[in-house]
Amino acid sequence: MTTVRLPLFPLNSVLFPGLVLPLSVFEERYRAMMRELLKTPEDEPRRFAVVAIRDGYEVAETAPGLPDPTATLERGPGAGFGTDPLNAFHKVGCVADAATIRERADGTFEVLATGTTRMRLVSVEASGPYLTAELDPLPEEPGDEAGALAEDVLRSFRQYQKRLAGARERSLATGADLPDEPGVVSYLVAAAMMLDTPTKQRLLQAPDTASRLRDELKLLRSETAIIRTLPSLPAQDLTRGPTSLN
Repeated sequence: MTTVRLPLFPLNSVLFPGLVLPLSVFEERYRAMMRELLKTPEDEPRRFAVVAIRDGYEVAETAPGLPDPTATLERGPGAGFGTDPLNAFHKVGCVADAATIRERADGTFEVLATGTTRMRLVSVEASGPYLTAELDPLPEEPGDEAGALAEDVLRSFRQYQKRLAGARERSLATGADLPDEPGVVSYLVAAAMMLDTPTKQRLLQAPDTASRLRDELKLLRSETAIIRTLPSLPAQDLTRGPTSLN
């Protein structure tokens, strides 16, 4: 295992390997990060790390009292994350590769990145124009019976999709065939389910693929039962998430 240091982009959401992450970047600390990433040749990966925020604000205060009425205005790369940013973040995140970085006329950026591999946060440095982090790669082990579990999860996920589509009184968009590789299945389902951030984080940091799939199977059965009981449950598109505003 080789420790690396990468720019750090904290979000109020969890990024999984293989999933697409659209970003609208407007804070100066992250604009500085994108300007630095643009210096990387186009034929090389423009990598940064994404971690979910455990305690703090994705967007720093823009005026005294915003967004927290009791907060004072903070500046700098660690604004909104307390005196020790390492404690503000979940310790397992995902490396992202920015396939597209487009600067707008006003100096903000439109970014399209894809999650690649899991990593564990070792330390956070806030002395530069943006946060950087020391990271250890986190290998994905298959675990026992991952293949059979993936088949069960896919069956349950299709039922979950149907119930969720019915709750919204809309037809189910089938799209492309779902994958069958256990690791890919586990990440796709984790990203697509309507779950809160702590639950998604738990799935991301599962010790192996089989453990994640077992957890997802329980969640799918539970969530499908809830939707069946409460057919008017609000939901969003399964395979889409909101564009982060940082």
